[in-house]
Amino acid sequence: MTQVGLQLYTVREEMEQDFRGTLEKVAALGYKGVEFHTFFGRGAEEVKSILDELGLTALGTHTAYAQLLEHLDAEIAYNKQIGNNTLIVPYLVEEDRQWDKVFANLKDLGERTRKQGAVLAYHNHDFEMTEEIDGKPVFDAMYDAIPAEDLQVEMDTCWVHYGGYDPVEYINRYKGRLPIIHLKDMTRDADGKAITAELGVGEVNLAAIADAAIEAGVQWIVVEQDYCAGGQPLESIATSMEWVKKYAAEGAKLNV
Repeated sequence: MTQVGLQLYTVREEMEQDFRGTLEKVAALGYKGVEFHTFFGRGAEEVKSILDELGLTALGTHTAYAQLLEHLDAEIAYNKQIGNNTLIVPYLVEEDRQWDKVFANLKDLGERTRKQGAVLAYHNHDFEMTEEIDGKPVFDAMYDAIPAEDLQVEMDTCWVHYGGYDPVEYINRYKGRLPIIHLKDMTRDADGKAITAELGVGEVNLAAIADAAIEAGVQWIVVEQDYCAGGQPLESIATSMEWVKKYAAEGAKLNV
């Protein structure tokens, strides 16, 4: 059954100030898993101990592209120690977006990761939807160029939406290659730029996305809010979990 996790980037300042205490609050709200973006200098043994005590699953780790290129083996080893086997490329800075080179590197990283019993995935933003290669979005060109066994999809459905495409259609398109989605909501500023928001307060059709994800066999629906306008990320993730629980109570096959 599909489970619900949190991308800890949402509570990054809280994590830096109180690593264990923040994870306790995340668990208490009902999140079953967490996706890391940094470990704040903590060793794998300590992290694994905290996760085990709190009943949290390490569902994935966002690891910088450069770090994977330079230290892949060490990153895999650390993540295996905390019980995670999914490493995720979180973002590419503009100077790294030489797509032929990126695709070749991702294929190599994915093959090496697979041979060590782990999984490589890629997390999109909006530019993979708006930039094109031979008339198709970079998003699609990437997954056409790299075998599924070497690169899985972590679809940020909000950025697919903001990029001008239908997240439900994209979930259906990548069914079977899609272990994780990011579920987030958004509003827009006066210039039409995205402002990430708590689930249920923005324009994204969250229920349709969640329905499609569950139907597609997605393992983890991960809540993420890049920036919390109210300045209280713990309150924001509580509000988002309220939406999740209400959605589940309406009959969704979701483990919350």
